[in-house]
Parts: sequence; structure tokens; C-alpha cells
Amino acid sequence: MYGLAPNPGVGYPYRRVRCGDWWVEDAKSPYYNQFRRTPCGSRTPFKTVGGDLSKSPTAYRHFAVIGFNTNPVVPGLGSGIFLHVSTGRPTLGCVSLALPDLVATLRWLRPSSSPLIAIGTRAMLRQY
Repeated sequence: MYGLAPNPGVGYPYRRVRCGDWWVEDAKSPYYNQFRRTPCGSRTPFKTVGGDLSKSPTAYRHFAVIGFNTNPVVPGLGSGIFLHVSTGRPTLGCVSLALPDLVATLRWLRPSSSPLIAIGTRAMLRQY
């Protein structure tokens, strides 16, 4: 879990986001679909799509990475799928909640429970 704001009391390791923190969405980069820290204001060694995470203070106040296309990572299949704060607009594949609901959910999640977030239609989810 990550966020620009201090840890809200989550059960997972939590990393504070700062200038120079990116989620790599460049499918040609060896760091595709991974968190990378670069010196603030420097040129990144990968093409940027979504921007420096620190530049989204509403959406990324707190967020959790949804394990989509992570094991194994397949270039071009999708990256940067998060559970984050709603900005009032549609997301590009993420799941967003109002801040109080997100904080409550992040605090509720426990690694020992092996939580899952399922994204899809009812018909798709019936398979699982």
C-alpha cells in the first residue's frame, strides 16, 4: 500500500509517495507494471504515461496495488491497477472509493486473509 498521506493504520507495509515516484506503464521497460523511484525532477529511464504519483494528491492520498498482471508481468496486458480515492471521474481500470470508505477498506484488509478484488461482469465472476 502507498500514499501521499501518512499511513492510516493499515495491516500491510505502507510506503509514502514522494516526488519522483512512478508506476511504470511503459510496456517496453524492464520495470513495466512496477513501482520505481527516480530523483525528483529527473528524466525517467522509461516512457511516462500516468505521471509522477506525487502529482495526484486526491487519487493517491492512499492506495493499494491490485495484483493485476503481476505474476507474471506480461508487457502490454495492463499496468497500474489500483484501489484508490475517487476523484469523481471514471478511472482507467482502477477501483475508486470515497476517502472514508477507502480508508475503512484499507484498514480492514489483512494479508493473512489473502483478500481478492474481482473486476468483471457477473457472468465472468460466476466462473470463480
